[in-house]
Order: sequence, then C-alpha cells, then structure tokens
Amino acid sequence: MIVFILLVMIGGLVALGALLRLPGFNSVRGRMRWGMALLYIGFGVAHLTVSHRFLPIMPPQIPMPEQVVLFTGVCEILGGIGLLQPATRRWAGIALAIYAVCVFPANLYHAFAHVDVPGIPNGWWYHGPRLLLQPVFVWWALFSPGVINWPFDDPRPEFAQKGLLGAAPPEE
Repeated sequence: MIVFILLVMIGGLVALGALLRLPGFNSVRGRMRWGMALLYIGFGVAHLTVSHRFLPIMPPQIPMPEQVVLFTGVCEILGGIGLLQPATRRWAGIALAIYAVCVFPANLYHAFAHVDVPGIPNGWWYHGPRLLLQPVFVWWALFSPGVINWPFDDPRPEFAQKGLLGAAPPEE
C-alpha cells in the first residue's frame, strides 16, 4: 500500500510541475527524470528510516544485510539527486541502471522464497509485474537523462555521433 501511495504522490507532483510549467517539466524526458528522481529519493529515505522492513527480502547469501540496505538507500538518494543536476545526470542514470540490475536478486528472492513483508503484497499479481518491470526501470534510468534514445531515434546529428558517454542533451 505504501508503494502505491508513493507512486500516486509522485505522479501528482510530476503532473503539477508540468501543469505549472516548471523548469525541467516541459518535456516527456524531463518529467520522466523528475518522476524517477522522486521515486528513488523516496525509496532511499525509506531504506534509511525503516531499513528493518527491507531486511526480510535480502537473500541469505548477502553479507552484512543491514549495512547493504542502508548503502542502497544512500545510493538511491544520491542517484535521484544526480538525475536532477545537468552535470551529473548521465552518470546518475548509468549508476541507477546498474543499481536496478544489482538489486534484482532481492526482488527474485522476495518473489520465489514467498517472503512475507507487512505492507507489501505477497501474491503473483504483485511480484509478476514487479519482476517484469525491472527492465523498464533500467531503460528509464538510461533514457530519462539522455544516455540512450532507444527506441526513439534522435534526428539531431550532434547526439547521433556521441555514443554512450557523450554530451547530455540540453535541458528540454
């Protein structure tokens, strides 16, 4: 339920930013960047403030699970803030994409070990979409800061020649 409330709040904030025509909200990519930043900052704060709630989904093979949960919270907050800074947004996007791949084993463990966490659904109607959306989170982290343009072609020649770590697109 908390996840749903957080997503609704983020969606509302992003819609409000677009409605008010705030800087950074005037393009789809900008709104996606803000949405992802707020999502990761929110989850990062949760990892730091209620870290005990994330411990049950840690696979038993992970050493020092409490420290790992706290570290992931810091990574999420820094990645979210980094997405909002033009100078760091590309590297933050790359880091968050790698992060999404790295935490996938915890999501698999949560689903297949039938770990019950209060406040988080434990059925396949939750786990199925959650697992299937993980590649979307990787794509979102790479697309929103302009690391990749797939599946959309960018006709601007200055970006077509830059490659993975070239210059970020200007603020749209």
